Amino acid sequence: MVFDFLKRGGTVAATGPTATKASATGPVVAYHGSGRVAWSPRDVVSLTKTGFSNNPVGFRSVKMIAEAAAALPLVLQDRERRYEDHPILSLIASPNGAQGRAELFENLYGQLLLTGNGYLEAVAAEEGLPLELHVLRSDRMSLVPGADGWPIAYEYAVGGRKHRFDVSGHVSPICHVKSFHPHDDHYGLSPMQAAASAIDVHNAASRWSKGLLDNAARPSGAIIYKGPDGASMSNDQYERLQDEMSSYHQGAANAGRPMLLEGGLDWKPMGFSPSDMEFQKTKEAAAREISVAFGVPPMLLGIPGDATYANYQEANRAFYRLTVVPLATRVAASIAEWLSRYSGEKVELKPDLDQVSALSSERDNQWRRVSDASFLTDTEKRAILGLPKLSEDE
Repeated sequence: MVFDFLKRGGTVAATGPTATKASATGPVVAYHGSGRVAWSPRDVVSLTKTGFSNNPVGFRSVKMIAEAAAALPLVLQDRERRYEDHPILSLIASPNGAQGRAELFENLYGQLLLTGNGYLEAVAAEEGLPLELHVLRSDRMSLVPGADGWPIAYEYAVGGRKHRFDVSGHVSPICHVKSFHPHDDHYGLSPMQAAASAIDVHNAASRWSKGLLDNAARPSGAIIYKGPDGASMSNDQYERLQDEMSSYHQGAANAGRPMLLEGGLDWKPMGFSPSDMEFQKTKEAAAREISVAFGVPPMLLGIPGDATYANYQEANRAFYRLTVVPLATRVAASIAEWLSRYSGEKVELKPDLDQVSALSSERDNQWRRVSDASFLTDTEKRAILGLPKLSEDE
């Protein structure tokens, strides 16, 4: 299981000289909390419940991005060639006994989208590449900065138990991938945090719609009492009428039931007020804000009122080009750099865009333009296309 590290440990011994961090601002950053846990500024658990578990737009946005990015084929190469078979590729294809490549990356992308931070643990061998890779929950992880501002350890807490990962060696057992955060030196900013206000509005609108359904999906009305000589209802009559309205005329099961009014009572329905009429538009506007924060075109989520893209195909292409590919490229590059320290060889891991059907037309045009450029050599053309040099190239 992912959390077996609580039994087995995860510290990796240094295999080379310790890298020196030379930034002059490091001691200033760490001055206020050297050696102590730097806590995340947001309540990740509550935000995840309201924005992912209880919000369909946030849920679908995260699922779409994570599943699409995890499904991208990856290629491994160095300056000389592209590998068809390599220990890193084998490790990624079967990272642990409970997950395959797609499950591992979907979990990692999901954590990154929900919290702004993704943590990958390496179960170390005595030498060489790790034996297994595991994604750790971001809400349970805390970073411990050192005197130079760089992390010296990560603490993982489950209930009342903690496990400390020492990262002071040359090879770290934790790969920390984080999103850009302008006001935090140690943690990333998630799209969920940026969309928090829109999520609150959308959830409130959903509760309003649910309340409308609970009241037979009708606009409110008024029962007018016209007593003799302007007399008002007695307290007993008023309470009896309230009980009958609650028991026989509210709720979906009572929709359409005729109302029996005694003498002096008259029902006057009220149409939707201007605020009621605008409520659905407010909900749709909040849904668009949530999708924009995650980088998912509203058209792909079925949100009405968005005509930014001419058709679904263009929206899907923009989704991959602007959201999925940049995320997958950044995460793959971080993992490649991390695993390269274990293997001792510099390699590059990146998505294979030639196998992404949504980008096929763009890739065809790029290949055609590069192929028709007679002023470029074959080596220059391969470099433009992101391909390694041929063995005969200088």
